[in-house]
Amino acid sequence: MEAIATDMASFPLLSLLIGLPFFAAALLWLLPTTQAQRVALLATGAETLLSVLAVWRFDAGRSGFQWVERAQWLPTVNVHYLLGVDGISILFLPLTALLFLGVLLSSRPPVLPRLYYALLLALQGMTIGIFCALDLVLFFLFWELTLLPIYFLVNLWGMGPQRRFAATQYTLWMLGGGVFLLFGFILVAVSHSQQVTLSADMSLSATLTFELPSLLATALPSQQQLPALLLLLCGFAFKTPVVPFHVWLPVMAMEGPVALLAIMTGVKLGAYGILRFALPLAPQAAMQWSWLLAGIGVVGIFYGALMALNQSNMRRLLAFSSISHVGMVLLGISTMNVHGIQGALLQLLNFTLIASALFLLSGFIHRRTASCEWLHLGGLVRVMPTAAFFFLFFAVASMGMPLTSGFPAEQLIILGTIAQHKGAALAAVGGQILGAAYLLLFYRRAFLGSTSRHLPSGVVDLQGAERWSLFLFAIPVLLVGLLPGWLVHFTQLPTVGWLAQMSNQLSQ
Repeated sequence: MEAIATDMASFPLLSLLIGLPFFAAALLWLLPTTQAQRVALLATGAETLLSVLAVWRFDAGRSGFQWVERAQWLPTVNVHYLLGVDGISILFLPLTALLFLGVLLSSRPPVLPRLYYALLLALQGMTIGIFCALDLVLFFLFWELTLLPIYFLVNLWGMGPQRRFAATQYTLWMLGGGVFLLFGFILVAVSHSQQVTLSADMSLSATLTFELPSLLATALPSQQQLPALLLLLCGFAFKTPVVPFHVWLPVMAMEGPVALLAIMTGVKLGAYGILRFALPLAPQAAMQWSWLLAGIGVVGIFYGALMALNQSNMRRLLAFSSISHVGMVLLGISTMNVHGIQGALLQLLNFTLIASALFLLSGFIHRRTASCEWLHLGGLVRVMPTAAFFFLFFAVASMGMPLTSGFPAEQLIILGTIAQHKGAALAAVGGQILGAAYLLLFYRRAFLGSTSRHLPSGVVDLQGAERWSLFLFAIPVLLVGLLPGWLVHFTQLPTVGWLAQMSNQLSQ
């Protein structure tokens, strides 16, 4: 059973991390509009410091959940307010806070700034809640609530003429995925309750639980594992996104606000859900059908990379690049070994830094040139040398270049894949080659060469807040690349514990 460390629960740190952005969002409406960004930045800065404190006080040498908080919520159906983090989820807290800090620092909403910052703060609180929730119903609540701020952010501040269509399309896709997710959670909870009822001679209502630690303590009946796995995988696949549930992302990349796109591509909540819930709750089916997950990953790697190779627009290229990298994550998860799982986890953490920075950079360029087409950006290095430097830096990090944080993640995935799916390992290497091809090709066309006649006159380089927002992401990318040992060591025990939990359930 997953151990729960309760000695840190005297101070409700996780509730504070979730509640602080909501409090700041409400406070915005009591202050002048001119103070909206400052308040949002102060709240998110405090959020970053608190999340760093949570990591600092986290005992990496102990397995199980820490900073646990529990309270009754819906006692009639045994739904609880249950929060906690372990080595799988803890690092997402500071990186998510850092991501929102960079986004808020560089945002310049043309209209309704208070509403804009309030929605971003609310989305931040919901995202932190997703990483902390240990009750399936509480997790589902945070998961579905993210639709509201995203819908209004796209509708009101989207960049394209079809932004309302993009907002509606995304909402409908996510609601469809939510149906699969809800039925999967209910199936897991009811199957667990029936099993406990038979063994303990208790009523179904008395044994019903949605708490993840309790569900992990008792393996699902084998006949229920495949339906549960498929429902949960489908539910999480919509938001990841996994091919063929990805169609909303290229549309959103062209129509949505860049700040939101940086968040959506940087924080892969769907892939986290697969790692946190889908596979551990149905381990037998996950082991038997790991080849399916590997196949989906390989398809995503090549589909995303080949589509990115044919894009002339930076935002669409980055959207398909994200799909390709998600395929790498799924391939790592499918290995069910230490190297593969650890690499997938590190890659998810990399998304928060690298993919987000590249999308923010595309927004900075669009703000000056009104275009992200390489045909309109030729010779951009002459007028925006800082932007050219940052694009190249984050591009090579995305390729998995040594001395960047992308290197240990992708190499661990390849090592894990070689041990489990040798043919798929070739696909991973091929994905790396194609990733280098589409990024370097776009860089040559957009930043080098002769200056495009479509480039507006008077284009200026990145300014103070924009530079600082990119520095926020570049520093950890470089530090992890230079000193990867501490992060690899930090994530090793949680990965071993994750696999041990899977093995324990298989032996029941």
